[in-house]
Amino acid sequence: MAGDLLRRALTDPGDPVLRPLPELAGELLAGLAAPPRLAAHLRAVHDVAWQLADWVQLHYPSAEFDRPAMLFGAATHDIGKTVHIGELSDPGSEHEQAGCEILLARGVAPDLARFARTHGSWSAPDATMADLLVSLADKIWKAKRVPDLEQLVIDRLVAVSDKTPWEVFMALDDELQRIAVDADRRLAFQASHPVRT
Repeated sequence: MAGDLLRRALTDPGDPVLRPLPELAGELLAGLAAPPRLAAHLRAVHDVAWQLADWVQLHYPSAEFDRPAMLFGAATHDIGKTVHIGELSDPGSEHEQAGCEILLARGVAPDLARFARTHGSWSAPDATMADLLVSLADKIWKAKRVPDLEQLVIDRLVAVSDKTPWEVFMALDDELQRIAVDADRRLAFQASHPVRT
């Protein structure tokens, strides 16, 4: 029964239709007997990360980031909530370091496991563009706007383009508003899956 609920969270198309997680991410969640709601959340954030990656690569092709790593990071950023289940519904950051340790213990490369630790600390001086995009996806999937985070993304995009800060701000704002339109449906998809089995 518990496995069936997790499988449904990993494979249900959703509304809007959500992309499947990378195969390794799905295997990790299954191996950890992840809460179905966590799998649903990771699918929503991963799908939004995919949209952000497409947008950046289309409009700012000089912006360098490791797309496969970023997408894997979005798909596993909250994996620490498999042990800190209370943080699925209540605030907390214990899952961040725990998630990184879980991934490392299962043989995931450090450059992929780090997103579990970095997704909540986008202002760190060593945050990469990939880190910022995972953090942004983890906010905008539910239409949450974080001006400081968005400004960091804008600054990175200005630095690699011939566009003014205002042009980049307006373009990013338009894209985030477009993504946010489906936030209620993504939230409903997440809520349709139980926290505990």
